[in-house]
Amino acid sequence: MGRFDHLATQPRRGPSDILRWKLIEPFRGTRRRDPAPFVTPRRPHDGDVVKSADASLLWIGHASFLLTLGGKRILIDPVYCERLGPMRRLVAPGIAMAELPPIDLVLITHNHRDHLDPWTIARLGDRPTYVVPLGNAPFLKAAGASAKIVEIDWWQTTGVGSVEITLVPSRHWSMHYPWDRNEALWGGYVIRGPEGTAYHSGDTAYWDTFAEIGRAAGSIDWAMLPIGAYEPRWFMEPQHMGPEEAVAAAKLLGARNLVAMHWGTFRLTDEPVGEPPGRARAAWGETEGERLWVLDVGETRALKG
Repeated sequence: MGRFDHLATQPRRGPSDILRWKLIEPFRGTRRRDPAPFVTPRRPHDGDVVKSADASLLWIGHASFLLTLGGKRILIDPVYCERLGPMRRLVAPGIAMAELPPIDLVLITHNHRDHLDPWTIARLGDRPTYVVPLGNAPFLKAAGASAKIVEIDWWQTTGVGSVEITLVPSRHWSMHYPWDRNEALWGGYVIRGPEGTAYHSGDTAYWDTFAEIGRAAGSIDWAMLPIGAYEPRWFMEPQHMGPEEAVAAAKLLGARNLVAMHWGTFRLTDEPVGEPPGRARAAWGETEGERLWVLDVGETRALKG
């Protein structure tokens, strides 16, 4: 039994469920494909904005972001590897590692390989301060980042300069190796700076705790929420949201803007790669479309609270 089993998403999916998903269901011919070959939109990052200490957000891809708040450069769930096992990246990172500014903070939401990448951590090294949920420090130390690691529990807060970081719950689970399921905690982050408050959910299913997170944050200006990795729904519902649920989560959070993530970078699940943005836009509605940010990989936006 894992250390954090009592907090993990239920029902738990096991080997028989994976067998049904990967081996049995493909014979039924129900998996949907992109109607035409899909290429994830990408644009060059804005070098002037990245070099500046002004508040900004750059989508690197998947759940990876470069966030600048309070003059601090913050990487969230940075994944630069070319492969996750047999899965190749569908699009190059939005900013090359060599072009990153000096990084002050690295936030890791949980230890799944598409969020905690040892290859990336080894190259970022010891310069940044790493903030991780309880039990994740050993993974960073094994990757070569051992100098400044801060482990925190749900609802605990740490800070660097004028930036305050609170780990908040998510409806998910953890496993880095086959033998360590739920031995380390998982979560999302509320990140407060002088310019406003950002939220990164990490991986999560939809649940009513979003309302509690929103109340505790006071106000959320930019909510980074996953819109991909949702099919087959019978398998994914306890652990991953779909686009419509991400929109509902943003409303429960009281977020001023929804920043879509967790799509278009790795082919993790069965939905068409290009489907999530359209479904998110349809759920969000046209009247307030400018508050839904479906960024191109590499797109860089100045943040104004």
